[in-house]
Amino acid sequence: MTPLAALDYYEPWWAQLAKSVVIFAVVLQMVPLVLMMERKLLGRMQARYGPNRVGPFGMVQPVADILKLLSKEQSRPHSSVGPLYALAPAISILTAVAALAIIPFGPVVDIFGTDVGLYGIDVDIGILYLFAFGAIAFYGLVLGGWASGSKYSFLGAMRAAAQLISYEVAMGLSLVGVIFTAGTLSLVEIVEAQKGMWYVVPQFVGFGIFLIAGFAETNRTPFDLPEADAELVQGYMTEYGAGRFALYYFAEYMNMIVISAIASTLFLGGWLLPFGIDPPGWVDPIVVLAKIFFFLFLFIWIRATLPRLRYDQLMSFGWKVLLPLATVNALVTAIVVVST
Repeated sequence: MTPLAALDYYEPWWAQLAKSVVIFAVVLQMVPLVLMMERKLLGRMQARYGPNRVGPFGMVQPVADILKLLSKEQSRPHSSVGPLYALAPAISILTAVAALAIIPFGPVVDIFGTDVGLYGIDVDIGILYLFAFGAIAFYGLVLGGWASGSKYSFLGAMRAAAQLISYEVAMGLSLVGVIFTAGTLSLVEIVEAQKGMWYVVPQFVGFGIFLIAGFAETNRTPFDLPEADAELVQGYMTEYGAGRFALYYFAEYMNMIVISAIASTLFLGGWLLPFGIDPPGWVDPIVVLAKIFFFLFLFIWIRATLPRLRYDQLMSFGWKVLLPLATVNALVTAIVVVST
């Protein structure tokens, strides 16, 4: 049996299958929770009611929304390209789930006498793996806009292409400092290298750049230009409805979870607690989830606070501010690591 990464043990097939099921189950449960959390928090922050009718305290509202979308009739414009029009939302979903597969929720533990890692896979090129699937996710947006056969959708797709390319560069450079400091691309080893100090302290500049670029990568306010409703109706999703629109909507929140999980892993120590506290092993996944929800709260807080940028401001900020800062941060980190 060929290992999936450079591990000193082999996981049996049943462990890999069980972990795949758990990853999908966790994601499917987290997205409705994040939906409800966002609508409730936005209502609180904007001094209005959030969902409060469907179920106790409105808690069943996300399920009702999903069922409503899935029960609607599928349709598409006559000018659309059928196969690509249907394929685009699926690409966005699959890439987000694939990225979650390497997020570590804990170290290797003993389960029924078998060593099992609390993550999907631990690959030697973990960060490159993330960026590879992030690049593929780009096709989901561009194909959706182009295959719709609508000028508004196509303009939204072109905006998404320019925005993702611009901020992907800064995001990649913001993580170079972490790679230099840890000396590895494996996410599990990066977490273990933070036992003395979380990288948010020495890499606070890279952390800030990563967060800002993460907002842009997920098309969230104030960087939601590809789907600006006041200008492009709904951008690349304009012609989508029913279940296919639900897939795009689902993918957006999954990408929020992915960015939050990456930030928690690379900068906040993953499953590690501060001050050298060593909790029982079953607490590790809870610690990771708590850090992820902290960043999700930050996503929602920013949405309720900041207005949308103009497109020229978006591009100027990415190329003229974030990229030079990320380059300088990587250069300084390299000098410090080499000199010490």
